[in-house]
Amino acid sequence: MHRGKGMKFVGDSRIRANKERNVPKDYSEYPGRTEAFWPNFLLREWLTGSVFLIGFLILVAAHPSPLEQQADPTNAGYIPLPDWYFLFIYQLLKYQFAGGQYIVIGAIVIPGLAFTALLLAPFLDRAPGRNVNKRPIAVGLMLIGVASTIWLTYESVSHVDYQARGEKYAVDVEAQESEVEIDTEAAGYAAYEANCMQCHGEQLQGSGNNPSLLETEKSVDEIKDIAVNGIGSMPADMFSGSDEERQQLAEFIKETAKANSGGGSGE
Repeated sequence: MHRGKGMKFVGDSRIRANKERNVPKDYSEYPGRTEAFWPNFLLREWLTGSVFLIGFLILVAAHPSPLEQQADPTNAGYIPLPDWYFLFIYQLLKYQFAGGQYIVIGAIVIPGLAFTALLLAPFLDRAPGRNVNKRPIAVGLMLIGVASTIWLTYESVSHVDYQARGEKYAVDVEAQESEVEIDTEAAGYAAYEANCMQCHGEQLQGSGNNPSLLETEKSVDEIKDIAVNGIGSMPADMFSGSDEERQQLAEFIKETAKANSGGGSGE
C-alpha cells in the first residue's frame, strides 16, 4: 500500500516497509549555505575573538582604569561612584520621585517594570516575521530601553569631573609599592593598626583626602594632639586607647617618617 509522497508502509500501520537511517545530508550538499564547524567556523570565531581581545588589551594598556581609594563610611568627603554600567541607575536615583523617600520606586519598582517588559516582549509580540516594521511592540520596548539607558548614563557622566576626582581620590601606587620598611614589632604598631591603618594604609602612604604620614614634619606632641583633637578633614576622637598607647603611636609614626626620609631613627 502506498501512502503519502511515495512512502511505502506495511498494511495500515505507520511502520515503513523499508527501514532507512535518518542521516542528515552532508554540508557539502548545500554549497554556499553551510560550512564545516571544524576548522572553518571555529577558526573564524577564534580569529575574531583574538582581534577584539588584542584591541581590548591595547586600550587597557594605553588608558588604564583610574584607581580610587576604597569606600570608607567614616570619610564623609569621599563620594564613591558605581561602574559605568550602573551609572544609569545611579542617575535615576537622583530624581525627585526615584530617590530619597521614594528610593523603593527608583531602586526596585522602575527597574523591575523595565525588566518585566523585556521579559514579556516575546509573548506580547508573537509575529513570525523578522522585519522591524512588523514587530512594533518588541522594537519599541527595545528602543525605549536603550535610549533611556544611554540618556541616563550620559547625564550621570556629564555631571562628573573625572580628572578632578582622579587628582583628589587617586591611589598613590608608587607610595604603595615603595619599599618602606615598617617595623611591625614596634610598640606603637598595634595602636596604628587599630586606629590609623584604615585611612592611612599599611605603609603609612595615605590615600585620597588622607595624607601620607611618611612625609609628616609634625613632632611627637603634635601627633599626639592630632590623634585626639583631629586636624583638617580628620574628625576628633578618632583614637581609642590609653595615653601610653597614644605616646607609642606618635613615636612610631615619627620614627617611621624619619626612616623614610633617611634621617635615621634617633631623636
